[in-house]
Amino acid sequence: MVEIRAHSESDIDAVAEVNVRTWRSAYAGIIPAEVLDALDPAEVARRNRNRATPPGAVTLVAEEHGTIVGFASFGPGRVEQTGSDEYDMSVGELYAIYVDPGHQRAGTGQLLLAAAMAGLAEAGFPEMRLWVLAENHPARRFYERHGLAPNGETNYYTPRGSTVELPEIRYAVRL
Repeated sequence: MVEIRAHSESDIDAVAEVNVRTWRSAYAGIIPAEVLDALDPAEVARRNRNRATPPGAVTLVAEEHGTIVGFASFGPGRVEQTGSDEYDMSVGELYAIYVDPGHQRAGTGQLLLAAAMAGLAEAGFPEMRLWVLAENHPARRFYERHGLAPNGETNYYTPRGSTVELPEIRYAVRL
């Protein structure tokens, strides 16, 4: 049985492992292979330890039999996606949601998404937004099954270590 709980400092390494495995699976054929191959869980964990946390941001983990199998991070909406420290306190954002490839399609993503939406609603946000790569059709179908829809905003994402610009679409849902 999967338990959703608050992230702790001791979870950072396991979350980084899930993050890298999921990126390599979900973004294969979308993000350049050399970028995915260069991902290092230890480096992801180091960045996560040193990253400034937005005010009111929350990370939840999905744990099954003592193993972290997924996570979701959410909080106030970013004004820009490029590392800006500005936040729109009138809207919530799902910054990340990842489920280990071996645990996908078992309801874990749905539990994490529902918990993130509930957390944002409890914090008083009337809407949740998120960015998704335009070519990530499985994720887009997942969000659409759970009531999110494109809101007309588009952007470009350049993965660390790459010069490629990948189109992304913003999705939103009223909470």
